[in-house]
Parts: sequence; structure tokens; C-alpha cells
Amino acid sequence: MGKIILTGDRPTGKLHLGHYVGSLRRRVQLQNEGNYDRMFVFMADVQALTDNASNPEKIRQNIIEVALDYLSAGLDPSKCTLYIQSHIPELAELTTYLMNIVSVARVQRNPTVKTEVKMRGFESNSVPLGFFCYPVSQAADIAAFKATTVPAGEDQEPMIELTRELVNRFNQTYAPVLVEPEILLPENATARRLPGTDGKEKMSKSLGNCIYLSDDADTVWSKVKSMYTDPTHINVSAPGHVEGNAVFTYLDAFSTDQDFADFWPEFQNLDELKAAYTHGGIGDMKCKKLLNNVINRMLDPIRQRRAEYEKDIPEIFNILKQGSESARETAAQTMDDVRRAMRIDYFDDAELIRQQSEKFKR
Repeated sequence: MGKIILTGDRPTGKLHLGHYVGSLRRRVQLQNEGNYDRMFVFMADVQALTDNASNPEKIRQNIIEVALDYLSAGLDPSKCTLYIQSHIPELAELTTYLMNIVSVARVQRNPTVKTEVKMRGFESNSVPLGFFCYPVSQAADIAAFKATTVPAGEDQEPMIELTRELVNRFNQTYAPVLVEPEILLPENATARRLPGTDGKEKMSKSLGNCIYLSDDADTVWSKVKSMYTDPTHINVSAPGHVEGNAVFTYLDAFSTDQDFADFWPEFQNLDELKAAYTHGGIGDMKCKKLLNNVINRMLDPIRQRRAEYEKDIPEIFNILKQGSESARETAAQTMDDVRRAMRIDYFDDAELIRQQSEKFKR
């Protein structure tokens, strides 16, 4: 059994900095290091439809946006398999089987589900069944490819834990054919749950507090200028607080010593700036200008690659089609193992056919 990475995103909009530091940046790094046998990255359109069933056009339009974000961030289809979830019907089959070995109460306890339900404003009796069950669907996504590693933010830890439970239960009930995955968290602890520009929640498309990978430099500056800092830091001379200050959280996630050398040489690193800010005498706007430079330096090569990929959109669809065909072959092999383990591979079970033949002989 090889080392296999699987990860993906719901195609409900363009990807933002939270996606980038939470998983996407690490995916590119892992892809280029070459320490894994295979890497699968997918667009979870089925899961996106669980709370967008009446607006499939939203998902349809954003498939290409997410694909462009993947490619422009550095994912290489020659090194990883990019595919669309709905084009792997084996995933729906495995989801059904896994649903039979998990209780409603267990899914209900999942804190990620609770948070997502609250964010979307669902009433307790109006949660779509597909949305409620998507942790099981996510487990099937992972198990179908026998993934050993799932790069994700810490908000996904409860999901991975449920996947491990379901895999373990399946293996004990039937046969040990599925693989328990491990989560791979971002190395930078700050990046594990990047807040939105408002500083109050994690960055989320639905909350409108995102900086997107495809934002141009002017848009980034506009968003950085309005970012939440320290509401008590009214005067420049007054001491500021870095805790809960979104600008400093973003600097923690993105800035390097080289950024300080190039953009604010008065300080050698972020620790020195923090010390000065908390002592007093540093204005918020100067800190925001630094952050703006840091983010735009990081996004510039991504923007350049995206501009090139946008010139040939049919080729992007071709990449996704080929990836989906390759991914389906792998999932189909797993499902052969699953059916055999569950003893529902009736047509391939020669012993079953022999026994039944003997039973009905006259």
C-alpha cells in the first residue's frame, strides 16, 4: 500500500487566502517534494450541491474558477490527479454503505457540522439530509482512494476522525480493505484557521470577508485597508494589541524576514515589529501597507500563471476530464474490494454460484 494524498474544495466560489494557507500551499509543496505515490485533488461539487440544490448554476460556473486557482497556485496535472467529484459514481455507492454503519447521533455530534449548520442559518428541522450526511460522503471520498494523508485545516479534524471511525468499523465488520487516514495540518499554526478581514470569523465566502487568490493588487489594498486591527489603538503613540488583531494574524501567516528587509528595514522580523507596536508609536496604516506588500508579492506569480491558463479554457476542461477518468479507475478498484469484503460481488463469486447450484439440484 502506497502513500496517497487526497484533498479538495467545494466549488462554491473562487479560492481565498484561507484555502491557500490552510491547505493549497501545502499541497503544492507536497506535490513538488515527491514523497507520496499518488496525489488526488478534487472539486467537491456533490457536497456543494447539498446546500445549493436550487442553484446548480453557481456550482457549474465555479468549477472552472477553482480549477484555475488550483493550476495558478502551482498544482501540476502531470504530478497530481485533478478531478470532479460527481464524475466518480463509485463515491455515492460507498457513501451508502458507510451510512449503514454510523448513527444519526454520531453525525449530529460532529462540531464541524454544527458550525456549518449555524453559519448557513438552517433551522433544526430544515437541514437538507444531504448536507447533514456530508461527513459520511467526505469519508467515502477519502476511503475510495485509500488515502493515507489528508492536508486540511484544523476545522476539518472532526471530519477526519469520523472517517477513521467509519473505516475502522467497516474493516472490523467485513474485511480490512480500507485505509485509516491521517490529517496533515499546516506547519504554521496561525494558518490553521485564518480569520476573515473582519477578524471575527474564519475567512469564508458566505461571510464576505475574503481576499481571493485572483484579486488584483488594487482590490487587495482596498480589503487590507479596511481590515480589523485593535479598536483600542486610537492614537499612534498608544500601545497596541496584536492578539485578535487580524493584520498581525495575517503577517504571522504570510510574512518572512525578507519581506521586512525589502519593505520595512527598520525591523528585522515580525517579532521586532510586534514589540514596537505593543510599546506604542506604530500606526495601523503602516502595518497594513506592509501586509499589502507581503500579500501582493505572494499573489503576483499566481496571477501571472492564471492569466496564461485563462487563454485556453477548453484545455482546462480536458485536464479535468482526463483526471476524472483516471480517478474513477482507482475508485472502481477500491469498490471491487469493498463489494468482495461485503460479499455482494454476486456475479464474481464462483463459490456462491456453485453452492446455489447444488442447493437447487433436483
